[in-house]
Amino acid sequence: MPSSSHFSSTHLGDAVRVPSRGIRAIPNLEAFLGATVARRWGRFDSVVGWGAKPNTRRARAIANEAGVPYVALEDGFLRSVMPGVSGEAPLAIVADDLGIYYDATRPSRLERWIADGAFEARELDRAAELTSRLRSTGLSKYNHQPTLDLGPKTRRRVLVVDQTAGDQSIRLGLCSADFTTMLRAARDEHPDSEIVVKAHPDVMLGRKNGALGIEAKGVRWLTVPAHPTSLLAQVDHVYVMTSQLGFEAVLHEVPVTCFGMPWYAGWGLTDDRASVPERRGVERSLEQLVAAAYLRYARYVDPETGERCEVERVVEHLDLQRRMGEATRGEVVCVGFSLWKRGFLPAFLDGPGTRVRFAKDTDAAARLTHEGTKLVSWGTRDEVAVRALAKKRGAEHWRMEDGFLRSVGLGSDLHAPASLVLDQRGLYYDPKEPSDIEHMLANDDFSTIELERARALRRAIVATGLSKYNARRSDALVAPSDRPVALVIGQVEDDASIQRGCVDVRTNLDLLREARANAPNAHLIFKPHPDVVSGNRHGHVPEGQALELADDLAPNASLADCLELATVVHTMTSLVGFEALLRDKRVIVYGLPFYAGWGLTDDRHTHPRRGRARSLDELVAATLIRYPRYISRATGAYTTPEVIARQLVEDRDRSGIEIPPAVAHSWAGRQLRKGQNLLRYAVRASRTELERLRKERG
Repeated sequence: MPSSSHFSSTHLGDAVRVPSRGIRAIPNLEAFLGATVARRWGRFDSVVGWGAKPNTRRARAIANEAGVPYVALEDGFLRSVMPGVSGEAPLAIVADDLGIYYDATRPSRLERWIADGAFEARELDRAAELTSRLRSTGLSKYNHQPTLDLGPKTRRRVLVVDQTAGDQSIRLGLCSADFTTMLRAARDEHPDSEIVVKAHPDVMLGRKNGALGIEAKGVRWLTVPAHPTSLLAQVDHVYVMTSQLGFEAVLHEVPVTCFGMPWYAGWGLTDDRASVPERRGVERSLEQLVAAAYLRYARYVDPETGERCEVERVVEHLDLQRRMGEATRGEVVCVGFSLWKRGFLPAFLDGPGTRVRFAKDTDAAARLTHEGTKLVSWGTRDEVAVRALAKKRGAEHWRMEDGFLRSVGLGSDLHAPASLVLDQRGLYYDPKEPSDIEHMLANDDFSTIELERARALRRAIVATGLSKYNARRSDALVAPSDRPVALVIGQVEDDASIQRGCVDVRTNLDLLREARANAPNAHLIFKPHPDVVSGNRHGHVPEGQALELADDLAPNASLADCLELATVVHTMTSLVGFEALLRDKRVIVYGLPFYAGWGLTDDRHTHPRRGRARSLDELVAATLIRYPRYISRATGAYTTPEVIARQLVEDRDRSGIEIPPAVAHSWAGRQLRKGQNLLRYAVRASRTELERLRKERG
């Protein structure tokens, strides 16, 4: 991918003077600037201030006295999820050595790039792809407000965008009239249309006054939060003075009338009612404006690393935060969750407008549940009671479970997960009921980009030896070279996946017998489940019995090593069957796990809702990309499986001194691990609850 810095001519030098304490406090400032922040008495090559505000006089004076450029900073057009007043750090900042984009009284670097029109073909191709992505994601400068349905459309609908009184972009925007005149024009020019006036978010919060001043009669005022781009699909025309929403309307192919001269006006893409400066007045394409504003003008930092990145990375991040947050927006009541789960669980449900509450049982949940509430239960626990409560109150019932790239360490030892699944239909390990992942595999199509991503992710997982729990300790395994190796995967015998997903083979001993019967000449390796080895769960097969059927036992061998040796894998419903598929191994399945029935496994049983042939990359795209939710340990925000895979490898490789099996598997060793993790997440749960109460009380 080409670097946006390749096209940037706003070079700030090696050291930058930053007089403003507020600017110095911006996270990752030096990455944004591409320079170090100079000490107060040190040498500097430029001075920065915030836009064209009056409080930049000191910075300008310092620059003038030193004979170096003054560079104006401002938030970029894809800033963050929450507004800056929330304290959320920006992911995009613009730097302008000529002016600033909202000041039409003089040139800006952005204006000069657009006027010059010298864009390389690859820039324009990239801008076209970005335009398509922005349309499909609906991202805006801020991305915290809910999608708003304006209701049935019985006639044309015109959106008039109000702004805050005294806004810098109005004062410096060469506006030809006031907002009342603009509103009157919208009404006069669209006499039979519904006129909708969108108030500015700061006006809704009571922080500032609107430029329109009073609510005009005969129009519909939007005084409730609404994601800006969600409105654009519901209107036929947009009127703005200088608002950035006007450019988003242009991007979404909605006609725009401008009564001011915002940066995107004067290029033939808008109906301009203000006088166009001589510096503009030439026709430019949408791709040229996107290339100038989003590829050249704005600078971006990666939310995970804080290092400079490309706009596409920020789009990916913001889109993920918005999609995850919108899915859980509203009241979420978690029923029957243990104290330690309460410490990590809110992050997997969080989002703007989401309120997570906990209830110890369904009786307590009933007092918090109303129509529209989302009731969340863990696995199949209290499933019947929670489902009945949801039906009675008109609520949704969602099930939660561990994801497939989970942690370094066992969940039964209270190691928090890096991924969870949140299923609105059922759960992946229960074939008796439909689940979201089964629905995806039965009905959805996957794009070429998704499949390429799935293929790369699969290869990375195999190359690094990742699995669900990622233990470091590994006993050496040796297998004969003249016989096929059959790996038999033990499971927790009272696990819900066995209870729900098995038909006839339900115990580890029975699985060993079936595997030996199917592979009489193979070198058979039995790997018991880590939770059984640790003593936390049921399913132990005595060593003597196991060795009557198996040639080798691998309780402490890494899963990656076992799979590397295996020719074929035998399993009831274990996730290891899926991990074996990732490594192109033959998998014989005796139950009905989620990955069976799609033409990729040798299945003992058929499933009536399955049967569509799926490729391995389609299975990976559904299982690891679309289905789970991932939380980054670096940011606490939603992230991608690729990031989690890197973090799990890092955690595994630095997980410290190996604990001898005799200690690790002892009762005292297990209780010590649980106690340490329980204390950690109890503290986190208490902090989460205190923060929730603080927000509720203002």
